[in-house]
Amino acid sequence: MTSELNVVENDQTSWLTLVDVLSRSFAAPRILPADHEKAVASLCQLQVAASSSLGAIALNSGGILLYDGWLRILGGSPCPEESLPSIGQVNDFPVNIDRMWTPTEGLIVAHDVLGGTFFLNGLRPGGGRPGVPGEVIYFDPARLSWARMKLSHSEWLAWGVSGDLPHFYDGRLWPTWRHDVMALRADQGIAVSPALWADEAATADREVTRTAVPMAEILGRQFDAARLKGRRLDDAMGTYPSATL
Repeated sequence: MTSELNVVENDQTSWLTLVDVLSRSFAAPRILPADHEKAVASLCQLQVAASSSLGAIALNSGGILLYDGWLRILGGSPCPEESLPSIGQVNDFPVNIDRMWTPTEGLIVAHDVLGGTFFLNGLRPGGGRPGVPGEVIYFDPARLSWARMKLSHSEWLAWGVSGDLPHFYDGRLWPTWRHDVMALRADQGIAVSPALWADEAATADREVTRTAVPMAEILGRQFDAARLKGRRLDDAMGTYPSATL
């Protein structure tokens, strides 16, 4: 482990570049602090270089919150202060580093406050997910299906901080969304009723209620709704630690 520690500590180029981009972003970014030992373990289990965008975030952060927490990018260690789990927790990494275990199908790299899931395809994408290896795809809770973004991980990060993200959610934002999202812990989300995937959600004059609930509950509801429609998801939404409000 000592030699691995030296290797991952020596290359900060990608991380410093990302920090510079974040500092100039309009996305109101917050970099959450990392537990270095746990972050190194996550990087070693990921088996990616610290110079990659994925490796840099895993090694140097407990996650990154964009747009006041609307988008939660997972880091290499959990952040207890914000209740954000790590990429290892959400993707069920082995408890101890296992060189025989690799995320060949892909990784969940972020969630949004509505339960949308950003997934980085691995070398052998599975579960009926679209896209090519190395592409970030999005699970849309309104359609209960995956959509290609046609972006690599680094391109997806650039998109996330570009200021274009609110356009991606056009029609799903509400007047007080930033205020409401800021009041949440990072293990909570906004449950919309009627559900985003319900037929009545498309009605223009519908009455909508929004409630803060644990993210684990939102992901569970989406999983059950997709399964009822015969859609295969496997574990591609991730495992969030249970939480209470």
